[in-house]
Amino acid sequence: MMALLMFLSALGFLMLGIPVSFVFGAVAIAFALFTPELGLEVFNILPFRIYGIMSNSTLMAVPLFILMGLILERSNMAQRLLESMSALFGSVRGGLAISVVLVGAMLAASTGIVSASVVMMSLIALPLMMKAGYDNSLASGTVAASGTLGQIIPPSIILIILGDVMSVSVGELFLGALLPGMMLVGLYILYILVISYLKPEIAPAMKSDEKIDILKTIKAIFPPLFLMFSVLGSIFAGIASPTESAAFGVVGAMVLSAFNKTFTLEMLKYTHMETIKLSGMIFMILIGATAFSLVFNELGGTDFVVDFFSQDIGSVWMFIAIAMLSIFVLGFFIDFIEISFIIVPILVPVMHAFGIDPVWFAVLIAMNLQASFLTPPFGLSLFFLKGSAPKEITTMQIYKGIIPFILLQVLALGLVMAFPDLVFAFI
Repeated sequence: MMALLMFLSALGFLMLGIPVSFVFGAVAIAFALFTPELGLEVFNILPFRIYGIMSNSTLMAVPLFILMGLILERSNMAQRLLESMSALFGSVRGGLAISVVLVGAMLAASTGIVSASVVMMSLIALPLMMKAGYDNSLASGTVAASGTLGQIIPPSIILIILGDVMSVSVGELFLGALLPGMMLVGLYILYILVISYLKPEIAPAMKSDEKIDILKTIKAIFPPLFLMFSVLGSIFAGIASPTESAAFGVVGAMVLSAFNKTFTLEMLKYTHMETIKLSGMIFMILIGATAFSLVFNELGGTDFVVDFFSQDIGSVWMFIAIAMLSIFVLGFFIDFIEISFIIVPILVPVMHAFGIDPVWFAVLIAMNLQASFLTPPFGLSLFFLKGSAPKEITTMQIYKGIIPFILLQVLALGLVMAFPDLVFAFI
């Protein structure tokens, strides 16, 4: 009961908007202090756990991939990609929206940072789509959904975090998420083609007399694709670890930035400071979550959860269904980092008890967490989009626009649950 009360207390404080790391740490201290059989002595091993986190070679990839993404963000790569893709697909009905999805997938594979992708796409693509006569809801929904592809398409920050939390190879997670990510891109494009065929007025074709500049298109598309294949290819081939590949990606991003003539000391200072802020936030949450899990386990929380699912329920698919539904519902209120550090560690022992493949389960969780960026009222992509979108686009139009894409994400999640081979196709 104390473990359950501790979990509900943390969840309640998170929903009040109190900073995550403070919630985890404060709740852990409070329950340790007021539980006679524990006391503050339970934290004697905490420094060793924190040292283990800070010296974890897998987690070192997180700040490096963030830095790589921020450098690419400042190199005007997204604008060049979108201009080139628009020229290729703009003459097709719904082609501009398809271009946004494809650019979103490329940005996801190049940067892996959702906030950067959504803001860039909303600043560049939304005005273009509105000028072309696109429906505001479809335009905003496409941009928000395309920006969240960085959650599932490698190199994804959430896959690295899940790899560490669930003790799974990050390389295998990247390989496992590859086909589901591409499938989701395909579902987005299929939806746009169908809706633009049924309702031509909401996604008209662009009229242009200009000839497509093939050389310009290749120059815009090839460099980020080459970097993406170099970084991911070295991981998949076993040539380099995720951390080593991330370091190579940073160097490659600097070269691309210099190639685009956007590499300056000011840009370097900005990207490094933002990397420090984002990485510091993630690691502070991880340290707070470590303190929380330490006390939660001492109170018997993990044993309670394992016994509940393995004895009281006893069904693998019921456990998976409850786990996925819980993560999906929590995604309406708290973000993916909080869910990764507070919910996933509780589910891992049950996963092992049922003999569930950890790579498949991790990909399911990553796909589910992707929806948390779109689900109102606290979907982060919605905030990023609303903050950078033109004033003509209302909050209700954004909500209306993202509903079909949330349903497509749920469909994709169901397909991966029904057909696990989608995850193991490249492993």
